[in-house]
Amino acid sequence: MASMKMVLLGMVVVAALLQSTAAKTTHVVGDALGWVVPPSGAVAYSTWASNQTFTVGDVLVFNYATGQHDVATVTKAGFDSCNGTSPISIATDGPTNITLSAAGEHYYICTFGQHCSLGQKLAINVSASASPAPQPAAATPSPSPSPTSTATPPSPSAPTPNSPTAPSPSGSTTPPPTPSPSESTTPPPTPSPSGSTPSPSSTTAPPPPNGAPSSLAAAALPVTLLSIALALLH
Repeated sequence: MASMKMVLLGMVVVAALLQSTAAKTTHVVGDALGWVVPPSGAVAYSTWASNQTFTVGDVLVFNYATGQHDVATVTKAGFDSCNGTSPISIATDGPTNITLSAAGEHYYICTFGQHCSLGQKLAINVSASASPAPQPAAATPSPSPSPTSTATPPSPSAPTPNSPTAPSPSGSTTPPPTPSPSESTTPPPTPSPSGSTPSPSSTTAPPPPNGAPSSLAAAALPVTLLSIALALLH
């Protein structure tokens, strides 16, 4: 039983060592450039660092000639001001290997002369694991449904308050009907004040015929004869 426990413990230790070895990456600072005063300034090391992924357990390799450069681990303030008087640690023998033992920001400079001011400085950001857990995606609020409009749009044929005539669906305006001549031009007859006055044509007497005097004479003849008869009786 004890031997079985020892075997299991040994397997756990070996697995941990294999995982640690597999996760460890060696980074040669500056690649072929090495750890020197860069001809293009500090951008050379900042560009190199931006193309790397640093995790806890990785190793930085600074290649330089002993006595010509050094590697000082400093704070951000010391990095910004190129002040290496009170470094966190310093190595003077090249090449120098530094194992990244903690996550976060790490700063390195060369304390020789004006080397740091001329760009021999490195800032890196170390993550806790080789494959950081993905950050939870921010919850995106679902778009609220747009309220259904209850207003009914006006019909194309409905008249508008400012237009006396309703527009036709095609947009043309139909003109109002034109009254017929008998309805709009002929005034109603005006009644006579007495209500029975004949028209002028009916009140004018026709001229007497040419034989009117002979008719009057013929009518007066019986009266004359009657007068003679009465005179003879008396």
